[in-house]
Amino acid sequence: MKVIEKISEAFAERGGGGGGADADGGERKKGEVVFSFEFFTPRKKAEVDGLLGIIGRLVAHGPAFCDLTWRSGSLATDDLTLDVVGKMQNVVRVETMMHLTCTNMPVPRIDRALERIKSDGIQNVLALRGDPPTGQDKFVPVPDGFASGLDLVKHIRAKYGDYFGITVAGYPEGHPDVIGSNGVASDEAYQNELAYLKRKVDAGADLIITQLFFDTDIFLKFVNDCRQVGITCPIVPGIMPIATYKGFVRMTSICKTKVPAEVAAALEPIKHNDEAVRNYGIHLGTEMCRKILASGIKGLHLYTFNKEVSALAILMNLGLIEEVRVSRSLPQRHPARVLPIEEDRHPNSSTMEAEKQF
Repeated sequence: MKVIEKISEAFAERGGGGGGADADGGERKKGEVVFSFEFFTPRKKAEVDGLLGIIGRLVAHGPAFCDLTWRSGSLATDDLTLDVVGKMQNVVRVETMMHLTCTNMPVPRIDRALERIKSDGIQNVLALRGDPPTGQDKFVPVPDGFASGLDLVKHIRAKYGDYFGITVAGYPEGHPDVIGSNGVASDEAYQNELAYLKRKVDAGADLIITQLFFDTDIFLKFVNDCRQVGITCPIVPGIMPIATYKGFVRMTSICKTKVPAEVAAALEPIKHNDEAVRNYGIHLGTEMCRKILASGIKGLHLYTFNKEVSALAILMNLGLIEEVRVSRSLPQRHPARVLPIEEDRHPNSSTMEAEKQF
């Protein structure tokens, strides 16, 4: 099933018949809030079972979908990601979205990945340009590769028609490449970003998930600005609960995210106390989500960094999940096709170092 079908039900006006089924097979009514979780691919195959256990416990709470980041590198690295998403879809049995980037990916490898997930029954792709390869400051496409997320969207639609639901990234503050030394994108750069995002939607993307942010007003302005330029598809906010101070600093530095003065002030006296930082992150995430939901947005996408506590606490605070619920056991069902995997020896995304901090 395409994720956009579930999201569209939630973003529709309440009333007028039933909605889509949730992860446990129940009916989701139109207008109800949907939430989803993001995970990153482990570095080693020995870590896959542990991740699947975490995903299974979170899936018991009924997310609309879960997605997994792409770990670009060798073919063995590709297969590690492909194995995990196949098991998410067919063993954990949650609607799964796979990230796919252009980094170090000639077209034959891109198609290899798309054919593999298609054979595993996965219909959802988050199409990204990706970070520059390790050791490079600027993104340079590989021979027979794509230079942008737009190129990747066009390719998927041209070759695979309507089979895949395609999600793209939105950047409420502007893509990090266009944010200046003063910490903001110029008006011209921001408008160019909006125009480029519309081109991706016009080329076939049907859903937008945003980069992390900590100023909710910036996100709400971004949604309005997207509507003003004719982008009509659902826009889901990406929420990153602060789990550790080092991780927070690392991610906001990579993404060039604005940190509101009140957030910086709250973190400064507790930055060496991991429990206090995590509790503040849960509080902040909860308040951000409350404001977003009050605006009429009906979806939340939580960046978990492969951990459970903060994401679940925020959802419980919002009343979106039950405080106590027995985790379901994973069904004894195997993916239709799983390729052998070798050890991942080629991590190369700038966000991977940040993973260690969460």
